[in-house]
Amino acid sequence: MSKAPPESKLGRSALTGLALAHAGASRLGHKARHWMRKDADKAAAQDAHEAELGRILFRTLNQLKGSALKISQMLSLDSDFLPPGVRRELAKGCHQVTPLNRALIHKVFQREFGKAPEQLYAQFEPLSFAAASLGQVHRARSHEGQMLAVKVQYPGIAATVTSDIRMLRTMLTTLGLGNDIMPRKDVVDSFVGEMEIKLMEELDYLHEAAQLNWFRQHCKLPGIAIPRTMPTLSSARVLSMEQLDGLHLDVWLAGNPDQAQRDHFGQLLFDWFWYCVCELGYLHADPHPGNFMFMPDGRLAVLDFGCTKAMSPEFCSAMADSWRALLLDNETERNRALRLAYVDLHLLSPDLSQDRFDHEVLPVLQAVQDWKIQCFRTERFDFTHQSPYPVSLDQRNHQVLAQVEGYHPDMPYFDRAYLGLIHMLKSIGAVVNTGMPWVRNEGTHQQRMRSDYAT
Repeated sequence: MSKAPPESKLGRSALTGLALAHAGASRLGHKARHWMRKDADKAAAQDAHEAELGRILFRTLNQLKGSALKISQMLSLDSDFLPPGVRRELAKGCHQVTPLNRALIHKVFQREFGKAPEQLYAQFEPLSFAAASLGQVHRARSHEGQMLAVKVQYPGIAATVTSDIRMLRTMLTTLGLGNDIMPRKDVVDSFVGEMEIKLMEELDYLHEAAQLNWFRQHCKLPGIAIPRTMPTLSSARVLSMEQLDGLHLDVWLAGNPDQAQRDHFGQLLFDWFWYCVCELGYLHADPHPGNFMFMPDGRLAVLDFGCTKAMSPEFCSAMADSWRALLLDNETERNRALRLAYVDLHLLSPDLSQDRFDHEVLPVLQAVQDWKIQCFRTERFDFTHQSPYPVSLDQRNHQVLAQVEGYHPDMPYFDRAYLGLIHMLKSIGAVVNTGMPWVRNEGTHQQRMRSDYAT
């Protein structure tokens, strides 16, 4: 159990300042020892330094909870933003979050309903069974006898978003000073600013309930389970839903599932992602493993709908064009089709010539493009063979890409969700029928989906 995160700006700033002091000392010690090490030892030392920075960040973010910790989850899944050692430590935010005590949970219920949870439910377990960045989940039983999972938002979190965004930006920027492993300030500002908008949506559980109900109503994909909500037992800070039995990824993997099970759930994850994009046109945009459960009856439970994104037909069409282009054998035809698709995705100015695209832009993007389509070069792909995401672009490449106009507003959500999908499939070790799920049917926006996993 932990005490409530500090709600005052002073208290939260103090935690941030302490973290920066620890990180500064770690950086100085690393630099002092760096020149004394043999070349063979420097790589291991660098990884250890990254891990130490990650531990410092996570320790502080776990105390702050709320928006700061939520962003740490997203940072851990964004392969091109932070170095691997930092991301591994921040990934603890998906599961290893210290829960709050009983008195603080009662405080939330009193604010929302004017009643204690024991009055609202026939049974309510005060000890949470899952704790995440914005809230924690308790088991309960309704007066009608239905077993429920009740998500309770941490008290005071909504009031801290703006200050947390500012502090996180300061932390990441300061850690990057005199340090080539952390992102530049403009990259930090863009990423953190984008997340602030979605965080405000995720803090409204009535909004999440509406999204959950929409997906439950429209999802026709076999093997996917989405819980029902309980409107009379829900509010902006409390969300009650039916309890689905299953295991999160780390616990499920600890049971050493056989290859058939790995392939089955891997196919479900793959099909769920592309079904959302290609059929629903609505993305389940928070891809970390804590939002899925592996059920004993073979279904995949999708739990958290706080972060979703409507995908425009224009984006889906241009995205499909770009991926089909990447798989063309003829280099001239591939490059021409790819430039047109990137213009439609707002990645390039229409004024950029084909020659400059071929000789300046494409060489910079080659590694990322190869990684993106690796699993689509065969009809069936073993994700244990998926190569690591390419390292961050160096300064020269950033200068080359400075001519890029921007990006389609749907793209960051799609890219991050796709990275999360690949991360989970690789962790599972699944062999999946891939094909080309974005292939359009007779030129319409409706696109083909594969659903040929084992039943």
